[in-house]
Amino acid sequence: MNASPPTLNVLFLCTHNSARSILAEAVLNHIGGLRFRAFSAGSQPRENQQPNPLALKVLDAAGIATANVRSKSWDEFAQPDAPHMDLVITVCDNAAGEVCPFWPGQPATAHWGYADPSEAPGDEAARLEAFRLTLHAIRRRLDLLVSLPPERLERMALQASARGLAAS
Repeated sequence: MNASPPTLNVLFLCTHNSARSILAEAVLNHIGGLRFRAFSAGSQPRENQQPNPLALKVLDAAGIATANVRSKSWDEFAQPDAPHMDLVITVCDNAAGEVCPFWPGQPATAHWGYADPSEAPGDEAARLEAFRLTLHAIRRRLDLLVSLPPERLERMALQASARGLAAS
C-alpha cells in the first residue's frame, strides 16, 4: 500500500504582500488539495496593511476563500517555530532581487514574475481587470504545479520543476 506523498509547504513572496503573493496563496490553497499548503509574506509589508481590496474581490468572484489571508512579514517564516518550507517562490521583481532571510532546510526556490496589478492605470474597472488577468496567470502556473507527478516534486527535482514553470 502506497503512502500518500507528504504535503509540500509553499511560500509566496512579494514586497508588500498585498496582491500577487496573496492571490497565489489563496489559489494554491484552493486547488492544492492535501498535496500543498500555501503561505504568503512580504519583505516590507506596510504597518497595519491589509490585502488589496481588489485582490480579495477577484478571489471572491472566482469562488476562492479569502477568510484567512492577511498581509504579513516574511520574518514570521524565519522563526524557529514556523512551518518548514519546501518551496519559496518570489512573484514580484523587487522581492526576487532582495536578500531573503535564511530559510531552514534550504527549500527549493523559483521566481515567477508578474506585473503589479495595483499599479495598473485607469478607473476601478480597469484595475479590477488587471487583478483578474493576474489571478488567471497565477492560476495557470499553479494548475501546472499541482498536476506534476510526485517524482517531479521530490526535493532535488522541485526546484527545477518550479523554475521551469516560470517559462510557462
